[in-house]
Amino acid sequence: MSNVAEQLSESLASAVESVGPSVVRIEGGRGIPSSGIAWAADLALTVSHAVEREEGLVIGTEDGRTTEASLVGRDPATDVAVLRAKESILAPAKFSGGEGLKVGHLVLGIARPGRTARATLGVASAIGPEWRTAAGGKLDRYLQVDVGRYPGFSGGAIADTSGSVLGMSSAALTRIGILAVPAATLRRVVEAIAAHGQVRRGFLGVGVFPVRLTSELARQAGQPTGVLVTSIQPGSAADTAGVSLGDVLVALDGKPVTDPGDLVALLDEDRVGAEATLRLARGGKFQDLRITVGTR
Repeated sequence: MSNVAEQLSESLASAVESVGPSVVRIEGGRGIPSSGIAWAADLALTVSHAVEREEGLVIGTEDGRTTEASLVGRDPATDVAVLRAKESILAPAKFSGGEGLKVGHLVLGIARPGRTARATLGVASAIGPEWRTAAGGKLDRYLQVDVGRYPGFSGGAIADTSGSVLGMSSAALTRIGILAVPAATLRRVVEAIAAHGQVRRGFLGVGVFPVRLTSELARQAGQPTGVLVTSIQPGSAADTAGVSLGDVLVALDGKPVTDPGDLVALLDEDRVGAEATLRLARGGKFQDLRITVGTR
């Protein structure tokens, strides 16, 4: 083995040794345990899709100890669950924003589906700005990694070769590869769950479907499509504001709504409880409705 290969091998092993104590085993379902990351001495984070119950959870640490835990809250839209350990025996991870990370840089997936830490090596395959999941959750940074998708690795750490944790591994947020839920997103989720028991997002209470506008309405709106209101939840923000079945929503506070994804993206945490102007097409004409955004 050449000196370069030996140095790289030692660097990777050192990174695993550095991160390993903060990666825990989560027994929260009927199948193979998932992994998690220690956030505080009594708090651990893991993927929401792997936690099937709220009580009777077990967290296992590097030194073989276990502690009972309970679910503090979860945010399926970012695939994050927050667990409270009965004993304060966890070693909090050291997170990094990964500012110097580039596509092609080596990254490690570090997990603990059993008693010992396991690792897989890959590369940062895509990096981008903030990104919305299909369920409307905001990731403060898009980081897709090409690491092995082994059983029990979801919820583990994605780390760089220096041993800095870039985020939590999730295989449920995209059909392509693994995403790292970044530290900034994890912090927002933990703070929101601590304050409200959930991550609150704006909610109008409508079911919608994309439709093409007539040529005249499209010309006036400056966009070819909107979303047709197909259902309205009784007592919801939309119901109170006077939205009707068959209305076509085209904008919220002047920002275009061309498909359901646009509406989800506009209804973020900051919108909850705020007044907004909803532009809609009804009877071949546009009209504006004032609406107070609700929450799920």
